[in-house]
Amino acid sequence: MCLIIIHKHNKSRNNGNGDLFRFAVSSEPICDVVLDELSRNLCLDGNTKPFIAVPDGWCVKTRAALKMIPYTQNLPICPELLRKTRKNSWFIVSNGRFATKINSELLNKVLADIRADVVTVNVEPELLGKREKVRLTFQGEVAGFRRLYLDSTEPASVPADWPHHILVKTNLLNRLAPDRTLPQSFSDLLKRCRSNLLTLRAISIGGVVLDLETEEGLLNLLAAAGGSLRQNHNAINKSQKQSLGKDTIKMSESARLFGKILFGRNVSISQNAIIVGPTIIGSNVRIGSSAIINSSIIGPGVCVPRNQVVQRSIVKGPQYNWKRLNRCKSYNSKHICSPMFFLNHLQPADETFRVWPGFSYAGCFKRIADIIAAVIVLILFAPVLPIIALVIKLTSRGPVFFKDPRQGLHGRAFKCLKFRTMIVGAERIQDKLRGVSQVDGPQFKMEDDPRLNAVGKFLRDTYIDEIPQFFNVLLGQMGVVGPRPSPESENTMCPSWRDARLSARPGITGLWQVYGTRQPMKDFQEWIHYDIKYVRELSLKMDLWICWQTIRKMIRNFVHQF
Repeated sequence: MCLIIIHKHNKSRNNGNGDLFRFAVSSEPICDVVLDELSRNLCLDGNTKPFIAVPDGWCVKTRAALKMIPYTQNLPICPELLRKTRKNSWFIVSNGRFATKINSELLNKVLADIRADVVTVNVEPELLGKREKVRLTFQGEVAGFRRLYLDSTEPASVPADWPHHILVKTNLLNRLAPDRTLPQSFSDLLKRCRSNLLTLRAISIGGVVLDLETEEGLLNLLAAAGGSLRQNHNAINKSQKQSLGKDTIKMSESARLFGKILFGRNVSISQNAIIVGPTIIGSNVRIGSSAIINSSIIGPGVCVPRNQVVQRSIVKGPQYNWKRLNRCKSYNSKHICSPMFFLNHLQPADETFRVWPGFSYAGCFKRIADIIAAVIVLILFAPVLPIIALVIKLTSRGPVFFKDPRQGLHGRAFKCLKFRTMIVGAERIQDKLRGVSQVDGPQFKMEDDPRLNAVGKFLRDTYIDEIPQFFNVLLGQMGVVGPRPSPESENTMCPSWRDARLSARPGITGLWQVYGTRQPMKDFQEWIHYDIKYVRELSLKMDLWICWQTIRKMIRNFVHQF
């Protein structure tokens, strides 16, 4: 369960616009949109109806079915909230000034492992996936880059002021709030934690955060909430004035409305006016003739002058300085939006991966061909597999199969199966041999590798060690033909190449295995080149040619062993 706190003393950062957040939560119907989005801030239990603590004296006007708790000094925790909280592991206190979107699944994993009674959470866009972070020295020089493929978390120092979220273990809430109240001061809250011997940890997590004390933050929230705005202007008959009970919207026949627009009460729209959504028009607003309002918020009681252009702006009240708006805003001003405020962490791919039509060779028939080929190969080698397993077991200590973590389609991790060709602990020895590697890049290869077991060289030279990978093909983790399967540590070295090659399932064989020359210090370059070439030119003809060349190479290498 979540308690959202709207703090009394928010320092304004609005360049003279005053207390913008208080205006937003005190103005109907703007308040409906703001509180509705805040209620989705952090819902680990799926409950989207939190309690909202509001300073006593603030006139919060909302039609939303939310529980409002007024407070004067300390922050109250009402009995109903306590009853609902006992069902969950964590009690969440959110800072109402910030609207956030994070990966709740990632946060749950962190909370499951963290050893703390109280956890402060700050949302950092720099920790979102698909980002690069520059590391600088104290002198301002570039020390390196950090590439994030997935949303991540990291330890942080305890903040000096209220963080975006505070999570308290439910069974310890009585110790932190013995009188069923929380202190309004964050420093006092920290003192309570220390005096009650509660373990406090601070983390940062990747996500999107909007500061609702800024015009940019509120407009970004409006853009994100555009899909949920009520398109109530569809009920207006433009040839007549329609009265909707107490809500009266008077619109000229020549006025034009586009997109999602939320109206308050008693709105008048003059002739030739144009309103483009997402836009919120407050109560008792008068819009002059030929005025243009685009993606903006118009507060209650405002009279928009005739011919006035309001482009992605917030007009708070009747005393608004229209001359200032004309100086600071132009109709062609840069669009303020926050498309990433909608986070879909269940989507397996994004625009960085190549996609094929569903009814095509790459999108459908290649997978069917892979299954058929895998079944045929495993049936043919079924009598041989137990013999190979027995030989490996008798000649070296350790398991028969080697399960190597690799990345598959769209970066999904899987265990790549092979017959074990090396001694146990070969990974640790590789670090010591890195200096004599005969290939460039993050991979490793050397002739007469001392880590090979008794039958390892034979299994590798004849490619028999890769037969178990056909089980990976059956499971959909690999294809018969595709880019070389590689671990995350190697893919991390090549950000742009990674997304290209992971657009297709990795293959047991591929262009690199057929064309690769293994020339010193060129191997990694060829690997990149041929993997990308395969994804770019993927076709049935290419797959058949690669399979034919691979079979020829396998037969030739097998004959050369005797």
